[in-house]
Amino acid sequence: MKLEVPETKRLLHTMTTPIRWGDMDAMGHVNNTVYLRYMETARIQLMDENGFSINSAGEGFVIANIFCNFIRQLEYPGQVIIKSYVGAVGRSSFDMYHELLRADNSNTLYANGGETMVWIDFPKQKSVPLPERLRDWLKGA
Repeated sequence: MKLEVPETKRLLHTMTTPIRWGDMDAMGHVNNTVYLRYMETARIQLMDENGFSINSAGEGFVIANIFCNFIRQLEYPGQVIIKSYVGAVGRSSFDMYHELLRADNSNTLYANGGETMVWIDFPKQKSVPLPERLRDWLKGA
């Protein structure tokens, strides 16, 4: 079953990262776990750049679920473009989606995926409402 990325999403961030030799597996292509690492790197950069870094003594986000659809093989050498989008925004969670493309072939989708992020109070280990500033930013206010 292929999990679908919704049509209604808003672009938040684009970053480029090199494909490293060590990202490949014995089959000569980027290992499947590395695709999730590329998405994680983009997600963390996006949140840090916009003032929503994780504060383990306070509040921040955790991943409730994550998925990746592998469409084409990525191979070394090259650079990956990761486009990050926001989808549905709830009381204490929001959905993010990512598209992975090669810098030298940016019209071809290599993978897509996403995650549901839940805002929590780390000391209480409990979900809490998204901060107003985060909610406004996600909704494009």
